[in-house]
Amino acid sequence: MRLKDKVAIVTGGGRGIGETTCLRFAEEGAKVVVADLNETDVQNVAAKIKAAGGEAVGIAVNVTDRDQVDKMIGDAVDQYGRLDILVNNAGITADAKLEKMTEEQWDRVIDVNLKGVFNCSQAAAKVMTGQGAGVILNASSVVGVYGNFGQTNYAATKWGVIGMAKSWAKELGPKGIRVNAVAPGFIMTPMTEKMPEKVLDMMKDKSPLKSLGYPEDIANAYVFLASDEARFITGTVLSVDGGVVL
Repeated sequence: MRLKDKVAIVTGGGRGIGETTCLRFAEEGAKVVVADLNETDVQNVAAKIKAAGGEAVGIAVNVTDRDQVDKMIGDAVDQYGRLDILVNNAGITADAKLEKMTEEQWDRVIDVNLKGVFNCSQAAAKVMTGQGAGVILNASSVVGVYGNFGQTNYAATKWGVIGMAKSWAKELGPKGIRVNAVAPGFIMTPMTEKMPEKVLDMMKDKSPLKSLGYPEDIANAYVFLASDEARFITGTVLSVDGGVVL
């Protein structure tokens, strides 16, 4: 098992890519803290892990609230004694063209996708520094690297978490902490499954592989980067996008 006895927190772990990441981490032997805004979702995912013989706890948290984040980190350490991996997967969208984007749409996405990542990482880094080891992984996107129509706020945050990862890799590397980002492309999630067939076909055609990705593809990237197999990888962005940006 590649993550045997590692303790991992996955924000946005209640659904989609986050849920799949929690399940994969547990399969690889990690003790998983499933963190998300919805109490029912986190408990459901934690129950799935336990039913499969893994170890997990669900914690409802708003990553924009520093007090809640500090409590989540503290509860995780109290439960398992340490913190080895943080996956900053929580994120939202509020799309609109530049001329029509409201201040509220801008602020809400920045608050979750940037401030939330900062809150969780700063709190986790304090624990990891004391241990002399740890891994922080930020969820970026191809949109963060190349931009996208109608997603000024989202693109800004997903570029921002890359800058955070590279900065933290330099700051925290001497303390034994690796920091990387993963940039997914078009991924088949419950949300995309509801899209019209012609839209899905268009998304597939953008990839040289003529396929969409699946949550497992992103989860597997997180597993690799969190494992000791990636011990010499830090400050990088791993694109998992089927070549869509070529």
